[in-house]
Amino acid sequence: MIGRLRGTLVARAGAHVVIDCGGVGYEVTCSGFTLGALPAEGEEVTLRVFTHAQENKIALYGFFTAAERELFDLLITVKNVGPSSAMGILSGGHEPRSIAELIAREETSGLTRIKGVGKKTAELLVVELREKCDLLLLTWSATGEPRAVAAAGGSRSSSSRRDPMLDEVLGALVGMGWKPVEAEAAVADLAVGPGITLETLLRQALRAMPR
Repeated sequence: MIGRLRGTLVARAGAHVVIDCGGVGYEVTCSGFTLGALPAEGEEVTLRVFTHAQENKIALYGFFTAAERELFDLLITVKNVGPSSAMGILSGGHEPRSIAELIAREETSGLTRIKGVGKKTAELLVVELREKCDLLLLTWSATGEPRAVAAAGGSRSSSSRRDPMLDEVLGALVGMGWKPVEAEAAVADLAVGPGITLETLLRQALRAMPR
């Protein structure tokens, strides 16, 4: 199975692009989100790829970001949502993070405004993916990239653990009724400095919470 392509973008036609990799051209189907992020023809590009093998054909679906690929992988686990339908959802004018937020917040009305998503599909997406999207959003930054782990003093390191005070703030926010993804986003912007109290951190977080 092909999982990644790196080569030269040599052609674009509708939702399809051709990537030349060492003299072999691979036709890849992309969402509107990915198409908008691609470079000009003749330039190098890297796409994450999902290979859909059927009896009579093999189709490649390409994604510019890891976030979009992760969301696609979730979408195709939903009943009656195949690769083509999932690409349609990702081409509906929303960024992957926005789509995941609609699902996590159970906003079926917002989902039905995406072309090709009816009421029944929107309800299935919420029922089957709400918790998964909630967890997925916790791993993304505001731009959809993997979130770095915050360390005390403002430095960041993949091996650092979050200050226990921040975990207490997170738990307090969730206990007050906010969704975990909203609480995580607020806590991610907090910094633990000398002498700071839990009450101060909680007030700072509350000011950042959506109203």
